[in-house]
Amino acid sequence: MEKTGAIIIEGHVQGLSNTRALGEKGVPVYVVDTENCIARYSKYCRKFFKCPEYKSKEFIKFLIDLANREKINNWLLYPSNDHAVFNLAKNKALLSKFYTVITPDVKIIDNIYNKEMLIKSAYKSDVPVPDSWFPQNYKSIQYQSYKYPLLVKGKFGLNFYKTTGKKAFLCKDENELEKTISAICEVVKVDDLIIQNLLNYGTNKTISLGAFCIDGEMHAHWIGEKVREHPYSFGTSTFSRSITNETIYEQSKKLLKKLNYSGICEVEFLLDESDQRYKLIEINARTWLWVELAKTSGINLAWIAYEYFVKGEQRKHNSYQSGKEWMHYITDIPFSFFGIIKRKYSLGNIVRSFMKLPSPAVFQWKDIVPFFAELFLLPLLIIKR
Repeated sequence: MEKTGAIIIEGHVQGLSNTRALGEKGVPVYVVDTENCIARYSKYCRKFFKCPEYKSKEFIKFLIDLANREKINNWLLYPSNDHAVFNLAKNKALLSKFYTVITPDVKIIDNIYNKEMLIKSAYKSDVPVPDSWFPQNYKSIQYQSYKYPLLVKGKFGLNFYKTTGKKAFLCKDENELEKTISAICEVVKVDDLIIQNLLNYGTNKTISLGAFCIDGEMHAHWIGEKVREHPYSFGTSTFSRSITNETIYEQSKKLLKKLNYSGICEVEFLLDESDQRYKLIEINARTWLWVELAKTSGINLAWIAYEYFVKGEQRKHNSYQSGKEWMHYITDIPFSFFGIIKRKYSLGNIVRSFMKLPSPAVFQWKDIVPFFAELFLLPLLIIKR
């Protein structure tokens, strides 16, 4: 009898990492994506299926039909897309008849992906957050009373990004705030916005804690920092490093306990130099782009989740190697070049980081085809991202 397998939902860089993390352990892996993707070309991907949009009802029907047709009952679902996470959570009871759904219940997901509810949970957990306001209408926006600069963000981050093309808008004064909100509200409702103080983060970068939890208890954790990203603020990591940070660990532990979180997640913080406190930015209820660095450092979150749900393993995994580095070369090289031109980075630091030969996001000699697939699919990836 073949062992229980896994379905990787979205086959971008993190999907490829999860495919390899499980496939290297002998776990059968299928990849599903709405379009062509690099993970399907991994030697560890046994089958690839093109699926409907992740947020659609058709996607749930697709997964059920796939389970019946392929006879893969109780396989684990590993999402790497926020729309997929929410859809899986919303339909968890139904899908659990066919799969092992490691995504938490929809009530927990609501408390995370609705940024207003997440911030309130952080307050109750005594976890610092940036000063935030949630306008109910235009009249409730107190342009003259805020301390600038400010960020305008969406309560629902992925929907906001897909609609506006940005994760956040920077406003340096009340006139700019008024114009920005007016423009955004042509496509986003005003009560779906968050107005937030811009942290005085200086040269500090986002720090992430990756974890596997059951009922709010961390069974495994790992911490890393973005060293370079694109865009240069509020961006996606191109070069990251594993670190240790007791404050981040303790704050994440309190918040995940409060949320009663189960599954894999990433908790993001940023150091505010004005009061020297780490403040919560967001939580991703899934694996993230540079999850491979956690694995390289000694915390294989995809495999730890598999061992728990399939084998009943409940060992704690909290020991990892700090100082390990990860790079997505195909994005880091050009953005480092532009960063040097714009004086965001020094040439010496860039050269030294490359000399250390960070672990590559995609390239592996033993599984090399995804590397060439990414080069071939690069125009599509640029348009998509």
